[in-house]
Amino acid sequence: MAEPANPAAGPVLRFSKMHGAGNDFVVLDLRGGIAAPSPEKCRALGDRHRGVGCDQILTVEDPREPGSVASYGIWNADGSPAGQCGNGARCIAAWLVRDGAAPATGAFNLDSPNGTHVVDRHDDGGVRVVMGVPEFEPERIPLRGFDAVREAYVLPVRGSIISVGAVSMGNPHALIEVDDVGTVTVELMGQGLQQHAAFPQSVNVGFAQVVARDHIRLRVYERGVGETLACGSGACAAVAILGRRGRVDREVRVSLPGGDLCIAWPADDAPMTMTGPATFVFEGEWMA
Repeated sequence: MAEPANPAAGPVLRFSKMHGAGNDFVVLDLRGGIAAPSPEKCRALGDRHRGVGCDQILTVEDPREPGSVASYGIWNADGSPAGQCGNGARCIAAWLVRDGAAPATGAFNLDSPNGTHVVDRHDDGGVRVVMGVPEFEPERIPLRGFDAVREAYVLPVRGSIISVGAVSMGNPHALIEVDDVGTVTVELMGQGLQQHAAFPQSVNVGFAQVVARDHIRLRVYERGVGETLACGSGACAAVAILGRRGRVDREVRVSLPGGDLCIAWPADDAPMTMTGPATFVFEGEWMA
């Protein structure tokens, strides 16, 4: 017997559940000027026990720039906004192609919270996103306490002295190079860096193991979420930092717990590109 309708419930909110290499999203269509979800609604949607469950909520919105197909917003599961999400960009691109708003072949422009990105689909269903040029200047990350770019920044974190790389990919990233990502206390060190005064906007924390010059393993503890199965901007950040150190080549396979991403950085002053999967999981309706 069907449950009776709840007269106190709001309108039905239609959504798509998607993931990019395990980094999972609830996608909402807000085109036409529909208001963005409140932090409370984002937290309710992101709850894996009482809501839909996701790392981030992605909102499809009207384009901001001439020539763009659409724009998108990013909201972490804790309700906080985010400036960039590479896996999310691929999923939004695939969603727009399925919707008919973007071409099935060829490149098109997509506006993120921090700029416009060129995206295109591959024949195998993978999506390539132009992610932008890495920003290493401390004030651009932002990173306090340092007035010049360094290969590594030494910081006290929870009773230990650690060495980190730092970069912005439209959002702040710190990277710790380790011998084995499987043995790292990701949550402990991730939370310590996120709460550090050197990162006034908090930070996404990556832990990278160099396997070969064209292959690394990576785990990422994200702002507002915790450890995720994949982080596209984190993969770019890791390759950028390790590339500046001479540890990896210009094209690198990044193996994350949820799958592999291919990152290319043709030159120091060139934008990075990221290629990876974008997968539809299910369609649903949620009582807002």
